[in-house]
Amino acid sequence: MCKFFDNNRGMSLIELVVTMVILSILAGLILPSAKLASTRTKELELRRSLREIRTALDEYHKEWVKASEGKPEVIDDHGYPETLEVLVEGKDFGGLSKTPKKFLRRIPKDPFDPDPTDDVLWGMRAYTDEPDSSSWGGDDVFDVYSQSEATAIDGTKYKDW
Repeated sequence: MCKFFDNNRGMSLIELVVTMVILSILAGLILPSAKLASTRTKELELRRSLREIRTALDEYHKEWVKASEGKPEVIDDHGYPETLEVLVEGKDFGGLSKTPKKFLRRIPKDPFDPDPTDDVLWGMRAYTDEPDSSSWGGDDVFDVYSQSEATAIDGTKYKDW
């Protein structure tokens, strides 16, 4: 029989401790980077959602301008939807458009929403609100923002994006 298999010794305590220390160091390096990657993914999703909604608001306004040209009955209207749901349900602009135009398939969710159980997904600003207002005037939806108070990787607040 081979002498290599005659030695029935196991690993010493020192070898086990060194192995555990090495594994702990590796885990300590991997966990923060995994958390950072998760945050980056959520930030990309937030940017994409904001861009999608803001583009839909701009398209709504363009269609309103096109449909209301020379129509004095819409002078008081600013040309933005009353709610975000109007972008999904569609609008015929008071009969000014032949068919209701839809601008979103669904309202994107805010990945940093502090209370995902509530019905209000986004902070909103009306056309007449101040640019940095945190309360919605309720007339129309001119802009949206995240309601999260958290800070982004770059040091800015999500609500300021």
